[in-house]
Amino acid sequence: MSTDMTREITFEFVRVTEAAALKAGRWLGKGDKNAADKAATDAMRGMLDLVNINGRVVIGEGEKDEAPMLYIGERVGGGGIHDARVDIAVDPLDGTTLTSKGLPGAISVLAAGNEGTLSALPTFYVDKIAVGPGAKGCIDLNDSVKNNLKRVAKALDFQIGELTVVILDRPRHQQLIQEVRKTGARVKLITDGDVAGAISTAMDSTGSNILMGVGGAAEAVLAAAGLKCLGGEIQVRIWPRDDEERKKVAEMGLKKKDLDFIYTTEDLCKGDSIIFTATGVTGGEFLDAVLFEGDKATTHSVVMRARTRTVRYIKAVHQLKIKTVPSRSESREIGI
Repeated sequence: MSTDMTREITFEFVRVTEAAALKAGRWLGKGDKNAADKAATDAMRGMLDLVNINGRVVIGEGEKDEAPMLYIGERVGGGGIHDARVDIAVDPLDGTTLTSKGLPGAISVLAAGNEGTLSALPTFYVDKIAVGPGAKGCIDLNDSVKNNLKRVAKALDFQIGELTVVILDRPRHQQLIQEVRKTGARVKLITDGDVAGAISTAMDSTGSNILMGVGGAAEAVLAAAGLKCLGGEIQVRIWPRDDEERKKVAEMGLKKKDLDFIYTTEDLCKGDSIIFTATGVTGGEFLDAVLFEGDKATTHSVVMRARTRTVRYIKAVHQLKIKTVPSRSESREIGI
């Protein structure tokens, strides 16, 4: 994407995450995470058709036989001969369970960059560590929890006891949580939504300083895009969860030693063409929730560019009587 094209496309992507958040927001607290995800995905797919890009989904809802839309490898956008060729990474609803339960932290998120800039990882999960710009260069996924926290605290001019470590609340993290607490650092457990969790380490007023633990590989790439735009850092290592994934890794030609390879922010998101957009669904420290009030709905989004590290917050008021979004599944415009 040229500089001018990047500027033009950036705000079109905001409309994409807004539409997904609006549709998902209708399912807040209704106990059906699949319906919420389907609504968000359908809206995002339809809106992407309106963007003047020749895009390829690098991170999506799954393989083609698993996902009816936004599958990995799918072509999206207008697809004109002169349209920019871009990689797309999406999570129409990061926090499906959060949405179904009416809990904070769910967002709709999209990242994009020039063709060849976004990299998919060969496993469902990765081990990850992420920090904001103040602690960039101070983390090492191969080092101990204690040593990482010591360096981050020093970089931020904190005592270790003042650090807050974001960790997904999963049984697999019991030992990690114990190690963090043993250092004296504080732990913030999140039930889902580790894209927002990672990015919160680079945002003011969240109180989060570092993210650690095993989480989704797709979410790691999306988080890398956001952190790159903010000047932060992420490191990940593939974490096969079962024999099937270990077989897949082996079929790709990766050796056992490759399982120890550390992927950096630049490995996941190359160059400075990266764009990151997100819209809040259920609200939280990162972005406010979709608010429905009669015939109006209000969304809160963030859009960032790696080239300039500009961060824009966008509050939009949508007129529900006249606003529609394209539906891929229904092949028509539908209301919110």
